[in-house]
Amino acid sequence: MSELLEPRAVRLAETAAGRDDAIRRCGAVLVEIGAVHPGYVDTMLDRERSISTYVGEGVAIPHGTLAGKDLVERDALAVLRFPDGVDWGGEPVTVCVAIAARGDGHVELLASLAEILLDEDQARELREATEPGAVIRLLGTIQEETKR
Repeated sequence: MSELLEPRAVRLAETAAGRDDAIRRCGAVLVEIGAVHPGYVDTMLDRERSISTYVGEGVAIPHGTLAGKDLVERDALAVLRFPDGVDWGGEPVTVCVAIAARGDGHVELLASLAEILLDEDQARELREATEPGAVIRLLGTIQEETKR
């Protein structure tokens, strides 16, 4: 899992004034870990304005547009937890799983994340995680599935 999600990309006590602020925080983490160039954050906001990345169970999966692919240095995930919640177009979001993907890898990542979120226990574990290791363990199945 260290290839996609490293401990420094897991932030479990974030705050945000709203959806766009939460997306900027997610993008800033992807920039900080060297996965994307700063301009990628704008493509994440563009994506959100065209279609919501809210997927249910209090989780959103912000990611960039096709135009942002050239701004991605390497595939990576960032997981930010907002314990107080963020209003995501009328839906409360407590966890954002931000995706940076150069190719079509985001499609497999989205499918794998969806499987986790469809499992009530795993979705709750993700929303309630207080340690990066728990998030990495939970999402570790994603890397295994995308390598097949």
